[in-house]
Amino acid sequence: MPVLVLADIQLGNGPGTIVRYDRKSSNKIEVDLAEGAVLGPALAATETLPTALNMPEGTAIQRSGDAEVMGDIFTSFATAMLAGILMVFVVLVLLFSSFVIPVSILLSLPLSIGGAIGALLVTGNAISLPVIIGLLMLMGIVTKNAIMLVEFALQNKARGMSLAEAVIDAGHKRARPIVMTTIAMAAGMIPSALGIGEGGEFRAPMAIAVIGGLLLSTLLSLLFVPSLFGVIEGLRLRLGFGRISRPDGGSAVATPASFP
Repeated sequence: MPVLVLADIQLGNGPGTIVRYDRKSSNKIEVDLAEGAVLGPALAATETLPTALNMPEGTAIQRSGDAEVMGDIFTSFATAMLAGILMVFVVLVLLFSSFVIPVSILLSLPLSIGGAIGALLVTGNAISLPVIIGLLMLMGIVTKNAIMLVEFALQNKARGMSLAEAVIDAGHKRARPIVMTTIAMAAGMIPSALGIGEGGEFRAPMAIAVIGGLLLSTLLSLLFVPSLFGVIEGLRLRLGFGRISRPDGGSAVATPASFP
């Protein structure tokens, strides 16, 4: 009687469990970074390897673990930064009764980012969640310094000063409170920047980024913001933007309310 062969049984190795990610079969590969390596550059180098660029059909590399968390953090940071800038712009428009003047204030925000990144590069730290929190903090501080300069310059113009005189006087009289705020803030961050105490290595990058951003933004804001405001305000007056009509048929430039 002929024998019917149903299967060819052999011993071999295979997965003990079938793992799925986003409803697709997956195999997880976990690695530890070498000492001194940074997650972002390590991922970029891995994804440019010939094996990663020539994956078999139907397969792909999907980030997970810390790599996935890092992507989510940067996405959330971009959303938070955009929302914060829009909210600040709305408040400044209501304060100055103009859509043009707030531009000179918001353009000072990149000054703090450059200082923070420079401090991280000098100290050998990477951008992480604490650093992102520090950048959001810097955004508020730098905006506050710029508002002090622009608001005082507008008050000087309302008193009859020329645009150049108003800008120079604002930079001269508002330099002291701005510098004092920066020194106090930076001094308070020094213990955290040194990593003193339990969990200091987690807080240190944030403090370093804040100190670097404060120092550079304070130095450049006293030069950049008044100059930029003078240019934008001059163009605004020439083009007639942001004027409020008066009952007598004249016009008046919108200025923020004076503090007592």
